[in-house]
Amino acid sequence: MKLVIGGVFQGKKEYVKQHLNIKEEDMADGKDASCEALFHCKCIYHFHEWIKKGMQENWDFANLAEELLKRNPELIIITNELGYGVVPVDAFDRVYRETTGRICTEIAGRCEQVIRISCGLGMVIKDA
Repeated sequence: MKLVIGGVFQGKKEYVKQHLNIKEEDMADGKDASCEALFHCKCIYHFHEWIKKGMQENWDFANLAEELLKRNPELIIITNELGYGVVPVDAFDRVYRETTGRICTEIAGRCEQVIRISCGLGMVIKDA
């Protein structure tokens, strides 16, 4: 499993296409993806939006990283870093941001590779 992180509009998706040889048709958009889609696609982008959708639909995220490793170990996850900037006033947004950070931290710990993208440039921050 690989995790690709970075700020908004930093070129994460394009980086994955170019450097990890993933085609657009092999990518799922987390904004629209079902809970099960994560276990069957090659790559998911807007993973943070998938988490938001799951929170709104009361999905169970317990053991998510472990389940991903079992059911879709080759998955590439692309997500925005949400923990920078002003803390949201809205209570849901604060919990969403924290939940996303905790899930991504757990996934990063289990990934074989974590890449941070800034200005379209990738920096490998973990390579098992």
